[in-house]
Amino acid sequence: MLEIAVIDDPAAAGVSLDPMRSRLLAELAEPGSATMLAAKVGLPRQKVNYHLRELEKYGLVELVEERRKGNVTERLMRATASSYVISPGALEAVQPDPDRAPDRLSARWLLALAARLVRDVGDLIKGADRAGKPVATFGMDGEVRFASAADRAAFAEELATAVASLVSKYHDERSEHGRHHRIVVAIHPIKKPKEQPRG
Repeated sequence: MLEIAVIDDPAAAGVSLDPMRSRLLAELAEPGSATMLAAKVGLPRQKVNYHLRELEKYGLVELVEERRKGNVTERLMRATASSYVISPGALEAVQPDPDRAPDRLSARWLLALAARLVRDVGDLIKGADRAGKPVATFGMDGEVRFASAADRAAFAEELATAVASLVSKYHDERSEHGRHHRIVVAIHPIKKPKEQPRG
């Protein structure tokens, strides 16, 4: 089972977004049969079987084992990944494009960048899986608390200058075997969970 899988087929995305099928995917982190799942989700076994066939058709679940029980063959299924991300490529005609309105200070532009990142890295993972090779990536995640909006603006400016300096230092347009890489750096407020009332 993969840790995370990217869905880029529109039909598979539609299948995965159905609330019952999404629930079945979550339940199938561990192998289960239609009979086992029917008891958990409150549907008849035949209806669960229908949903499982649709999920299997799009590669979202896979057969783990078949067991013979009297005259019936029980199929144990498992989700193909622990979690799924739907690529903006699944909605190709309306996927976000950060090049349409490049505004470094816009939250919507940042969202378009993130969407492109999901699409591009998802495509890289699929190609790497087919080739049996890893993808060379690097990511950072951190948290900083700014005392003021002025401090946040100063930080963003210094960060932009530092990244531009690194890009100019390492970018080599003349390298015959060089490979282009995309750099995405983002700063956004963090939505903190609400504090639980004290009893």
